[in-house]
Amino acid sequence: MRRMIRQLFLALLLLVPAARADAPRPAARPAQAAIASANAYATDAGLEVLAQGGNAFDAAVAVSATLGLVEPESSGIGGGAFMLLRSAKDGRDVFVDARERAPLAATRDMFLDAQGNAVRERSVDGALAAAIPGLPAGLEHLAKRYGRLPLSKSLAPAIRLAREGWRFGPKNAVMLGYRRDVLARSPAAAALFLRNGQVPAQGTLMRNEDYARTLELIARGGADGFYRGAYAKRLVAGVRRAGGIWSERDLAEYRVVEREPIRIRHRGFEIVTAPPPSSGGVALATILHILEGYDYPKLDAVPRYHLTVEAMRRAYRDRAAYLGDPDFIDVPVPLLTSREYAAGLRAGIHPERATPSDLLPSATLSPSGPDTSHFSIIDAEGNLAAVTQTVNLPYGNAVVVPGTGFLLNNEMDDFSVKPGVPNAYGLVGEDANAIAPGKRPLSSMTPTFLIGEDRVAALGTPGGSRIVTMVLLGLFELMDGRGAQATADRPRYHHQYLPDVLQAEPGAFTEAQIAALRGRGHELKVAESPWGNMHVVLWNRGTGAVEAGADPRWKGVGKGATSDKTSIYR
Repeated sequence: MRRMIRQLFLALLLLVPAARADAPRPAARPAQAAIASANAYATDAGLEVLAQGGNAFDAAVAVSATLGLVEPESSGIGGGAFMLLRSAKDGRDVFVDARERAPLAATRDMFLDAQGNAVRERSVDGALAAAIPGLPAGLEHLAKRYGRLPLSKSLAPAIRLAREGWRFGPKNAVMLGYRRDVLARSPAAAALFLRNGQVPAQGTLMRNEDYARTLELIARGGADGFYRGAYAKRLVAGVRRAGGIWSERDLAEYRVVEREPIRIRHRGFEIVTAPPPSSGGVALATILHILEGYDYPKLDAVPRYHLTVEAMRRAYRDRAAYLGDPDFIDVPVPLLTSREYAAGLRAGIHPERATPSDLLPSATLSPSGPDTSHFSIIDAEGNLAAVTQTVNLPYGNAVVVPGTGFLLNNEMDDFSVKPGVPNAYGLVGEDANAIAPGKRPLSSMTPTFLIGEDRVAALGTPGGSRIVTMVLLGLFELMDGRGAQATADRPRYHHQYLPDVLQAEPGAFTEAQIAALRGRGHELKVAESPWGNMHVVLWNRGTGAVEAGADPRWKGVGKGATSDKTSIYR
């Protein structure tokens, strides 16, 4: 009997093809590190910290702090962030919520006048619009919990650059042009960012000694150096003098929250993404679960676009109705991310006709700002970081507290100021995202990982309510086998339920496709300019090769690079 079993085993072995001697084995680790960020100074700062023995999380601290200096229109330590992290040693994913919080003195109707009408300027311009910043606490949390270097080393590149100076760039100038008059109202902001009351010429050397001192304070004392003691007193006094409602208790009680990411299985990949108070992960799950009812990758372009737009429409309707801060409201995440729920939504989709949004159950949209920053990092150990950070409007609320060196956010406008009343971008919200003391406003920021057998990627983008659909289209590119740069380059389209308009970047659709989509009932508008600023890193698990893709839409600003050479520099 034993002889028969052995003979059978040998026969089975003969049926198994011998492995080729030259067949590649899956790489246990990436061959090198890669960083893609919205500014070359920030990418270089991250590479410097990696070269000093830091990991992806130390590099993330360096990139984040540097972006706050050289890209103040988009993010900074006066704002907040969502940080999606993956630890290579144990495969653990964690979502770090460093989103801003409403001051404890905030009230539901704080931006309404005596007649109950919304006063938009109060939630956008000036100190009353500022929520309590979360990024300083997020940086300390990142360094202490996941990094290997002290803050003094990971913050050093930004500190040095603040003193030596950086060159004012085209994105800085364009965004500052929108906010110059408001910035001029804050003497400290005007002194930092204007030259004789005007937007600086591109190439102007900019220095910020106060920012360097603030980062040094955080490097020495951690988050407490910012949120407690003399510095906190200075912040509170400056905000209150400017008309805000912060207190020392607001700062002292700020805490980062770690949350479990949303996980989606789709086309053989695992997608790890942002949970509430981000709306992104729930919306991605809804869209992808609707689409898995079709063999959409094999469809012709127009039917695929049509079904994707219809899925977007339904996901954004639910986003408006149900989502907010999970510490304050019961967000039905298991329901909204279930395949059964998506199947019910799919049943209402006509395969060849657009569904007018006013025929869907009524809902209104939650606000989210368009000017934000994203960066993605993978290190040589396989650690991943996808970080999206913001101050909301370009240059935040345009207020700088003297002696601090950074702009305050205007994230209070990301709440629903009043049901049905649009925010600065024409978006409206409901009670799930109403203002409450200590509450985090809903956000569209959607840092995301794609984990597959042969490829691993981190991606994200700014873009307000368009963030989710940009990440979706980026995931399509990656799942279809395209590279990091092709993913960042991809032309974009977007539908958000209300207004009932399919928006597209120039070149996203051909003229024939536009005609066909309009023939299916879509009201389609081609934008005059592109949107977003996506940054992607990609690891090929088969070869170990890594790629970094920087969005080309801001030429000469963003940079994607590997640890030993620059791969993309536009």
